[in-house]
Amino acid sequence: MKTNVKLLAQICEVAGAPGYEQRVRELVLKNIKGSADKIEQDNIGNIYAIKKGKDSSKRVMIAAHMDEIGFMVKHIDENGFLRFHTLGGFDPKTLTAQRVIVHGKKDLIGVMGSKPIHIMTAEEKTKHVQISDFFIDLGLPYKEVIKYVSVGDVITRDRQLIEMGECVNCKSIDNRVSVYILIETLKLLKDCPYDVYAVFSVQEEVGIRGANVAAHNINPSFGFGLDTTIAYDLPDSKPEEQVTKLGGGVAIKLMDASTICDYRMVKYQKEIATKFKIKWQPELLPMGGTDTAGIQRNGKTGAIAGAVSIPTRHLHQVIEMAHKSDIEGAVLLLKHCVENLHKFDWSLK
Repeated sequence: MKTNVKLLAQICEVAGAPGYEQRVRELVLKNIKGSADKIEQDNIGNIYAIKKGKDSSKRVMIAAHMDEIGFMVKHIDENGFLRFHTLGGFDPKTLTAQRVIVHGKKDLIGVMGSKPIHIMTAEEKTKHVQISDFFIDLGLPYKEVIKYVSVGDVITRDRQLIEMGECVNCKSIDNRVSVYILIETLKLLKDCPYDVYAVFSVQEEVGIRGANVAAHNINPSFGFGLDTTIAYDLPDSKPEEQVTKLGGGVAIKLMDASTICDYRMVKYQKEIATKFKIKWQPELLPMGGTDTAGIQRNGKTGAIAGAVSIPTRHLHQVIEMAHKSDIEGAVLLLKHCVENLHKFDWSLK
């Protein structure tokens, strides 16, 4: 199977800050029609695409979050410039000279501005950049800005998907690539041994909130988080700090800061990858977390949980990059893992 770049671009480019995933939700619902036996939504905005299995005594939850890191307007000054609050984690230095979209009464293009280097003091030139150093310039006077923009409006980054060699590059690869993978996997799943709940979750970037609600609702026996992970295979990196390599295969998570993946699930995923000749690499992420934590802990009895991770360079920037072969491997690994769960010995030993 080949990556559907056109669909992936649509999913990555659409705006969906945490808590404001409406446009992503609409796109997902359009693309999962006919791929599930039942589609539901909950009060917080999660989508549940449910495929019935042969045995309904066990449930499998797969989660891919729809939201992207973004901002919220917190102040409009007398000249029409915006100050903002972050929604999710940002490295401030990556904001310099970026275009953004302010989602008010209508979408407005803005640019991230800061003090020009030409008039900085020597001390200012050497200090670490802070989020508070930035403002958003809409190119409009105050009286025009307030016609369309209010405190509380959300802001997302403006960047289109391009292909670079065997890779795709865009804003919001984290985690729209996983939304794409889950959509494609739903199309391929056949003869599931247990009921499958494919969850397109909300508000992961601000604390795994959607997945927590979904796991409490589903009470899964098994779970798979779907998310990006760091590929620090870049100049001057040490082998032990790279986490994963782009093009090195889909990553099987061992742990991150919020989850130690169930040893049985890790063993199972490795066996499935080997059996179906899927290229893979281990992932040990020292910081950060994913929906896997919510899946594992928020059902009534806990879930046997692991994660399928997509190696990604330049995370939480507008130039996130993933390799097509890793994306394709993730679809296959997830499909085969779900379809073969009943064949593995899940006893604690």
